[in-house]
Amino acid sequence: MVDVSVTATSSDQNLTDSPHYLAETLIKNGVKHMYGVVGIPVTDFARIAQGMGIRFIGMRHEEDAVNAAAAEGFLTGRPAVALTVSAPGFLNGLAPLLEATTNGFPVIMIGGSSTRHVVDMHEGEYEGLDQMNYAKQFCKESFRIDKIEDIPLAVARAMHIACSGRPGGVYIDFPDDAVAQTLDKDVAESQLWVANQPAPAMPPAQSSVDEALKLLSEAKNPLMLVGKGAALAQAEDELREFVEKTDMPFQPMSMAKGVIPDDDPHCTASCRGLALRTADVVLLVGARLNWMLNFGEGKEWNPNVKFIQIDIDPNEIENARSIACPVVGDIKSAMQMINAGLEKTPVKASAQWLDMLKADAEKNDAKFAARVNSNTVPMGHYDALGAIKKVYDQHKDMILTNEGANTLDDCRNIIDIYQPRHRLDCGTWGVMGCAVGYSIGAAVATGKPVLYVGGDSGFGFDGMEVEVACRYNLPITFVVLNNGGIYRGDFENLGDDGDPSPLTLSYDAHYERMIEAFGGNGYYATTPAEVEQMVGEAVASGKPSLVHVQLADYAGKESGHISNLNPKPVVGPLATSEMTANPYLKGAHM
Repeated sequence: MVDVSVTATSSDQNLTDSPHYLAETLIKNGVKHMYGVVGIPVTDFARIAQGMGIRFIGMRHEEDAVNAAAAEGFLTGRPAVALTVSAPGFLNGLAPLLEATTNGFPVIMIGGSSTRHVVDMHEGEYEGLDQMNYAKQFCKESFRIDKIEDIPLAVARAMHIACSGRPGGVYIDFPDDAVAQTLDKDVAESQLWVANQPAPAMPPAQSSVDEALKLLSEAKNPLMLVGKGAALAQAEDELREFVEKTDMPFQPMSMAKGVIPDDDPHCTASCRGLALRTADVVLLVGARLNWMLNFGEGKEWNPNVKFIQIDIDPNEIENARSIACPVVGDIKSAMQMINAGLEKTPVKASAQWLDMLKADAEKNDAKFAARVNSNTVPMGHYDALGAIKKVYDQHKDMILTNEGANTLDDCRNIIDIYQPRHRLDCGTWGVMGCAVGYSIGAAVATGKPVLYVGGDSGFGFDGMEVEVACRYNLPITFVVLNNGGIYRGDFENLGDDGDPSPLTLSYDAHYERMIEAFGGNGYYATTPAEVEQMVGEAVASGKPSLVHVQLADYAGKESGHISNLNPKPVVGPLATSEMTANPYLKGAHM
């Protein structure tokens, strides 16, 4: 391996080296933060980048570093950098790199790697792996820097690809033999450039906008379905104008909550089922007809529904079913054109349609309120989340990160979001182990307070990163809902070996003690009143804090709202529902 520390401190004042040149290029392209785990061969690169003005956040696991950088990309629209070491560290970053790409979050992952010619000849190099080619399946594009002269090209292309079209991840391979290279400073300066308009506007064809307006004007029960693409596009002003002009009811997807405030009277979150079953024309704005929307088919939907789909990626159009009117272009431009077209082709949702939705919402909200305010002890998810909602409603500019099964699904239903890009969760791919990293990225990128709400299972994937929150004194309140298991904690072992069930975790744990070990504030809550008091106190402190919320071990249900994705055996002890003894399942609000 090459000792990069020698090149980094070269006495030749007329030369620059790859670590300095790469850091300078990233800074010129607007990169402010780097999240990573250092080691061979990029330790000195991280130190140099920090010394030159990039804020380096040292994480405990590469997966969380990439998630933190991806969260910053979602919140700001510009990629941060995640840094990994070679081979195992690089591989740890691939799952979140694909998660970011699937979700449409712009991020650049830079991975140190081993000497190219030794790896390519399979000579048995230390942590030898062809990382550039491995990464290709997990991101939008993958590059390798073989020559120091190519650094500006690699960064500029990464910026364009990460930000343009549907955003996503880009991987840059930084092998140790390239890390060691030098270049004349004047030559380096003359060859450095900044990516020009990495995310240009891409307005759709006027004819498709006209057709969309015609369909909407003829609809009896029109509905707008807002996806996180609208949040990524920062199109909240245009969407709010559209709703104001048309009285259009809208259904927000999870990370689109807050693009239009959840408490807007046009929001159909409380009557989602009726809205989807009866809408005859649906305007998809940055939302995909994937598994989360049952691919636009089935009993969830009006069988005669027509879809208008606005998406910047033409490959996304008709990915699952026929689309009556594709509108291919960036969402902000498309909504500006639609709003302008309303003067010529007016669209107005009928009072009858809105009244029907309102009546259903009020009925469901009444049922929902009884569960959220039941004050049952030991608590269920609804009791705990209802108490947390009271705190969030007093801090509406707080960014919420969320993961788990029931904790994720129920939190999405219970806690309203009032501003765009203030909720982050697993999104399109549906993974766990992302939200603590998202919390750190959100706190670093915005400086705003962050509220993490996760289940004990979800927290287990990335909980060690609370040490990072304490080390950097980030204003994050972690709330862990503990029911002692995956989905819940009272499953039984079907065998006779005496081990816990595969779904059983430690019910008597004290997760709050984890953060206390690193100097943070720990709290332990067993009642809704304690949850409200302690979460409120933790948020007000502005310090890294963790509130352990003790639920009943029978609180929760399998897979949250998506238990249908977990096939059941047709014979044997699980053929009948194992959920019948769970008192929290009665009257579930879906």
